[in-house]
Amino acid sequence: MGAGGAICFASGWTEAGEPGLQDKLVAAAGGMPILGPNCYGVINYLDGALLWPDQHGGIRVDKGVALVSQSSNIVINMGMQARGLPIAYVACLGNAAVVGLAELTGALLDDPRVTAVGLYIEGIDDAPAFAALAEKARAMGKGVVAIKSGKTESSRTAAASHTASLAGGGAASSAFLRQIGVAEVNTPSELIETLKILHVHGPQIGTRICSLSCSGGEAGLVADLAAPYGIDFPPVPQATHDRLFAVLGEIPTISNPLDYHTFIWGDGPKTTEVFSAMLDAYDAGIYIIDTPRVDRCDPSSYQPALDAIVAAQKVTGKIAFPVASMVENFGEARVKAMMDQGICTLLGLETAIAAIKAAQTLPGLPGWRPAAALPPRETTMLTEAEGKAMLAKAGVAVPKSVTGATLAGLDTTGLTAPYALKGLGFAHKTEAGAVRLGLTSLAGQAEMAGAAGYLVEEMVTGAVAEVLLGLRRDPVYGVTLTLGMGGVTAEVLADTVTLVLPATEAEVLEVARRLRLWPLLDGYRGRPKADMGAIADVAVRLGALMLADESLEEIEINPVLVRQQGAVAVDALIRRV
Repeated sequence: MGAGGAICFASGWTEAGEPGLQDKLVAAAGGMPILGPNCYGVINYLDGALLWPDQHGGIRVDKGVALVSQSSNIVINMGMQARGLPIAYVACLGNAAVVGLAELTGALLDDPRVTAVGLYIEGIDDAPAFAALAEKARAMGKGVVAIKSGKTESSRTAAASHTASLAGGGAASSAFLRQIGVAEVNTPSELIETLKILHVHGPQIGTRICSLSCSGGEAGLVADLAAPYGIDFPPVPQATHDRLFAVLGEIPTISNPLDYHTFIWGDGPKTTEVFSAMLDAYDAGIYIIDTPRVDRCDPSSYQPALDAIVAAQKVTGKIAFPVASMVENFGEARVKAMMDQGICTLLGLETAIAAIKAAQTLPGLPGWRPAAALPPRETTMLTEAEGKAMLAKAGVAVPKSVTGATLAGLDTTGLTAPYALKGLGFAHKTEAGAVRLGLTSLAGQAEMAGAAGYLVEEMVTGAVAEVLLGLRRDPVYGVTLTLGMGGVTAEVLADTVTLVLPATEAEVLEVARRLRLWPLLDGYRGRPKADMGAIADVAVRLGALMLADESLEEIEINPVLVRQQGAVAVDALIRRV
């Protein structure tokens, strides 16, 4: 028919168990772009064009953000927002049979009138292409924020390893998004509020935040709600303290968050000085201001405070965020009026804090791309002895050991007691009763039922911590690295962090500091410090091994015993094709 493209609204394809039918659609399309199937289509609010089978809640704009979603209903709901977000495009992917996520998003980013992109992602079809897209967006000065769904189920069944159960679900996707500089949020409300920040101020706002309110209750609430997001409030510098004291006097306690009381309420010059003095010392400021409802109240007394927020941002060059603690306590018309003055108003205190945190997302490393993903494969598990031989060849320290087919065949002449005796052929030796520690000799030891041989090692002494290192193929992101507190209680502690490879030692150490129990590794209350540099070295060596050998499916060491100097791998679970 000569059409330039098409929207396939109908369902009943791969998502309904009919992949062959979808393949026929793709073949029929040839080189013609198709959005879908199983999607609503596109709305262009910039030029007034749409292919859309339902109602929508937007209006024409000159510039704004693009919303791209793999769920049509989710983006319909977001399009009905009344939070003052200017939307330039709404575009649905559905099954993404022809046009993929990175391709569609990249096309919208190319429009100079698009200021930022918000994504609802169910699955990433091409991780390297998506990483390139994120880098392109940053180069354009445009932020990208995403909701990634499906994080409560592991992408693959947790098989033999601790890594599979600890790093399933959203760990890999969250690590990937963080590494490429895409902000991740959890709810549509958070997505919209973050997009407002990106639309007005661009990506990556600063991390030094202050908060101002005329109530001690609000000041305390801000601090409480911000803590789980890792947002703290740096102390007020002395010069700022002196400026504020000159206006507020002795009664208000000058701190951050600041309760400036209501002595200056309605006094435009004094309010402007307080708001400006505080903001000048930080990267951005939260100004709690819930305006009265216009149908029953008179909001005019709030105008001096709103004007002072505008003036504070203008005079300091810093970011001022009016924040209504409740969504309904500001009004879309007022949000738009403030945005026309360059002010981004955020609605809902906790949502606002989540959005501010998301807008602080660091850019990804230029040129970084994940390793190519491989399809799921049948694998076999190496014995611990075979695995440790591979680790030693890669430069990873392992205990001195000997192996034998039977207990009687073990010769410990060259080893120094105490020993660790292990049965080979078990994924989890402790649960199978296939590990015995602290032996001074092997005399009198009974055979282990089901053992495919035996390994006896010198026990490692001087350890100050047990750490888990796990690397595994991911069907989307290539290869992931999981690092956490290890040992037999690894699942109980469930304290791990994840990186998508490749990664440097510095990056491994940076992500390790996010562990809840990091202080225990870093000399908490006089404890000896674990040599986490040695752990980073082991992680990078294992990563190089995985990336160089596509036959390797998984490498897990649990635990790596960490000394004050050095680290030794005392267990090894390796699966390969």
